[in-house]
Amino acid sequence: MDINEMKEWYLIPFKKYVDFEGRASRMEFWTFVLINLVISAILANIFPYLGSLFSLAIIVPSIAVSVRRLHDVGKTGWMLLVGLIPLVGLIILIYFYVQEGDSGPNEYGIGPTMLI
Repeated sequence: MDINEMKEWYLIPFKKYVDFEGRASRMEFWTFVLINLVISAILANIFPYLGSLFSLAIIVPSIAVSVRRLHDVGKTGWMLLVGLIPLVGLIILIYFYVQEGDSGPNEYGIGPTMLI
């Protein structure tokens, strides 16, 4: 994957900033999560307040892309609340996030379209 392709995948959740409907592919979700993790770590080490501000700014698109990722594997967005269970909840959510999405349409819509 080249840098332009990665940029396209990263920007999809920002284009759907508060869209909690539909589905998100693994590529869309993990690109968004990993790039934000790197940006947050860098900002937190250089400019702590800016790192906190960035984390606050991406909270809504992060929740939205997480809900759409859960929809892709056939789960309701309310499953995010499982993450409130210490340790076990995070493991369960990661398990859902790494699963391959439903191959065809499900109750949350048609499968996510590929950019490539």
